[in-house]
Amino acid sequence: MRQQNESHNQPMHRVSVVKPVLVGAGIALLVISFFVFGVDQPHPEWGKYWMIRPLIITPLAGAMGGAFYALMEYQASRGFNRTLAILLSIVVYLVGLWLGTVLGLAGTMWD
Repeated sequence: MRQQNESHNQPMHRVSVVKPVLVGAGIALLVISFFVFGVDQPHPEWGKYWMIRPLIITPLAGAMGGAFYALMEYQASRGFNRTLAILLSIVVYLVGLWLGTVLGLAGTMWD
């Protein structure tokens, strides 16, 4: 008797996490750069390197939003409602971007 391996007949849906993470971080970096590099004369109490924190924290929050999008894309490929997955991803990304911006600018521009 000969057995056939059924796993070769099913297509593999590989979801790349890297691309959505990089896109999410890039959009967040552009958003926070608009605020950070728009400051001509920062307050002296902010410190010399005040802009490093927002330029790190906010893109990390954007990257997490991109990772959530990749997770929802994977769930959509497994049968979850695709429209609901995209809408939920957008809402989670925007809330994460807002929270990352607030956390990054806390103590400086967000007072």
